[in-house]
This record gives sequence, structure tokens and C-alpha cells, in this order.
Amino acid sequence: MLDARIIEALKNIVGAENIATERQDLLCYSYDATQMEYLPAAVVHPANAQEISSVLKLANQEGFPVFPRGAGSGFSGGALPKAGGIVLVTTRLNRILRVDTENLIAEVEPGVVTEQFQQAVEKLGLFYPPDPASLKFSTLGGNVAENAGGPRAVKYGCTKDFVMGLEVVLPTGAIIRTGGETYKGVVGYDLTKLLCGSEGTLGIITKIIFKLLPFPDAKKTMLTIFDSIDGAAKAVSAIIGGKIIPTTLEFMDHATLQCVERRFNLGIPPEGRAVLLIEVDGDRDLIEKQAQQIHDIIKPLGLVQFRAAKDNAESEQLWKVRRLVSPSLRDVNPDKYNEDIVVPRSKVPDVIRLIEQIQLRYDIPIVNFGHAGDGNIHVNIMVNKSLPGMEKKAHEAIREVFEAALSLGGTMSGEHGVGLSKAPFIELELSPEQIATMKAVKQALDPNNILNPGKMFPW
Repeated sequence: MLDARIIEALKNIVGAENIATERQDLLCYSYDATQMEYLPAAVVHPANAQEISSVLKLANQEGFPVFPRGAGSGFSGGALPKAGGIVLVTTRLNRILRVDTENLIAEVEPGVVTEQFQQAVEKLGLFYPPDPASLKFSTLGGNVAENAGGPRAVKYGCTKDFVMGLEVVLPTGAIIRTGGETYKGVVGYDLTKLLCGSEGTLGIITKIIFKLLPFPDAKKTMLTIFDSIDGAAKAVSAIIGGKIIPTTLEFMDHATLQCVERRFNLGIPPEGRAVLLIEVDGDRDLIEKQAQQIHDIIKPLGLVQFRAAKDNAESEQLWKVRRLVSPSLRDVNPDKYNEDIVVPRSKVPDVIRLIEQIQLRYDIPIVNFGHAGDGNIHVNIMVNKSLPGMEKKAHEAIREVFEAALSLGGTMSGEHGVGLSKAPFIELELSPEQIATMKAVKQALDPNNILNPGKMFPW
């Protein structure tokens, strides 16, 4: 709880209409896309960097924690107020400040919704590639804080690859700018990259300078079905080895296909054991040539079916197989834990086989799909929490999934982040020296542990 004196001080900073303390209002900010829930003492909606700075200075003075939040679409509990305190929501900072068509950059505030930003720059013939699954409602500040990825990461990279500069309010309340508008710059430490993926523990982003690209001339979508996981994985390596870097290489395993087919009856052949949804973009003539090359490369690898879209309408139909995955998963079990491991591309079949063994050991359905082009697999542990002991089994299985990824030279998170959900497992991946170094950075920037405490590292 915060005493009345602190609440009054917060009202003076952001305005009485921009602070919530009633339980029914606080509930809206107590959860995210995980199934965890923590009630804050208050929620504030600042309008600018100066108000955020004042809130953080007050927090240091009075000793209460502050939890930054965008749209609350995260899958790791990164914005949840586990220690009480206040949730600071950045959605009022929602302007696209400028788009520079000469230098191919844009300056935005963190509350801009990802898809709305993409659509705005596309009207000018420009392209912002990062495309997390939550793009219709996630905000750009959250994307930067989590270093969001998406299907197009295999060709274009993740959010951090497009962030050139930031305005940030540090945990102490100081306001700094990092990076800038130039494509080169090596003066001092790269604080921009440090803040990308820092999960709101090192600062609150108030402005972002993004790099943009020219919008691709055309795209070509292909749905390919294989008779084995190995064939699909070999196809990924063979396509890239053939000097073609697709925009997307989306993977779905047999369990995923069964879920989709049972509910939506899309006509997937019964012998299909894995799907790759492949898309290329660029020059119109070139992508037609690449589509034919891809067909020739993957044909000997157990290809069961190859469909190539002739236009955007057909492309949307092919993407339907991937987009219908999430709604079909609830037919397996009502609850799920969505993890996002990454392994080297060639190790995808190996990790799927290890996960199948984990599934048998714990007798829990596990459904796998994701971004095969960069080895990022979304592992969905499907459970029914109303059954006794199910959650305990699920957490034990999750630990083994992480261990499987790490044993193959991978990582336990590619785009969801650590937050609260993966913090208990971080020592599986990072050495004590690595963790100590990261904690030293946190301590230097946030000596009172005010900003998003308890995330990433068990404190």
C-alpha cells in the first residue's frame, strides 16, 4: 500500500485523472499474457519524459518500486508488479513524431502500436520489418524493452537491429539520449544496445529513433508439407545454403498440424508430418525465380505438397494455417505455458525429438511451432490447471525443455525475455560471473532497486 501523501504527490505529477487506485481499475494492470497476477498499489499514466522523471525521483525518495508497462502483451511477466508499488503505463506517449524519407529514419514515442507504425511508414513507401505476433496491440516501447522478434527476423533481424537511438529516463530520474540519427557512431559505450532487451530494468524509454528500409516490390508465399521433421529442417538449411534468405521460414510440427486440421479441416494430407511456410520478398522477377529454386531444392527432401500463392489473397489463405494454430490449441487442454527456446537451425529435429521424450515422460501434450529460419521454436506445454499436480509436472517439464535447448548449444528464450517466468532458470544458462556482471550494471544505474525489481534475476 502507498500512503495518502504519496498518492497526492503522484496526482500532482501526472494529474488526478491519470492515476488509478480503485481495485477494479488496478485489476486491469495486474496481469499480462502469462497466467500470473499481481495487484499494484496504484497505476499512473504520465504524458512525457519529465513526468516520468518526477515519478522516479519520488520513488527513490520514498522507496516504492515502479513497474513500466506498455500494452501488457508480454509472455514472461516482465511488466507485472510482483512487489506492489506502482505500474507506470506509457500508452499516453503515442505519437509518431516524424518520418524522414530522405534519411530513412523515424522518431516515435513508446506507446505507438507496432502495426499502426508499420502502416504509417508503408504509406510513404517505407518498411519497418520487425513483426511480433502481438503487433496489432503491442507497443514499440515494449518491443524495444523485450527486443521483440517475429517471423521476418530470419532475413531482417529483431527490433534491436532497427533501433538507432533512444531517449530514456534512468531509474534515478535522470533523462539521457543514446545513439542518434547516424548509421555509424562509436563514441563511448553502446548504451542503445544495452537498453534493448533490458526488460524495463535499466530505464524507461520515452522516444525511439528507428531505421527504416524501402518497401519491398513484391512477395511470394509458399506452403510446403513434408513427410518428416528431418526433411523440413534439411529444407531450411538447403534453402539458405542455396544463397536464398527468405523473409520468413515458419515451422509447424505434427502435433500442431493435427490441432489445426481437427478444428478447421484445411485439407492437410495425413502423411504430412511438418510444415514450412516460406515467404520471399524483393524484386518481382527475382522472387518468382527464387520460388522455383526453392521448389527444386526441397523436392528431394520428402516434400508431400507444395502450394505457391499467385496473389495477396492466396497468400492470406496460406498464412491461415499458421494463424489458426493458437485458437486450435485450446482443444488439447484449456491452459498453456508458451516458451520460446532457440537452437541452431540444424538442431531443430534434435530438440523436437528431445521434447517428444519429455512429453512421454510427463504425459503432458506439447505442441511445437515457430521460426525455423532462426531456430526459434515456440514450445506450448498444454495443461489443465484444475487437475491436481498438473502445474507441478508442467514446471518440471519446462525445466527439461530449457535443458534440452541448452544441451544443443541453444538458449531458453529468443524473444519473450526472462521476466518473472524464466528467472528461476537463469542459472541454467548464465554463469555466476555473467550474472554478477549484469547485476553490477543494474546496481550502477538503479542503486535503490526501484525500477522493475525482481525481473531477470532472483534478488
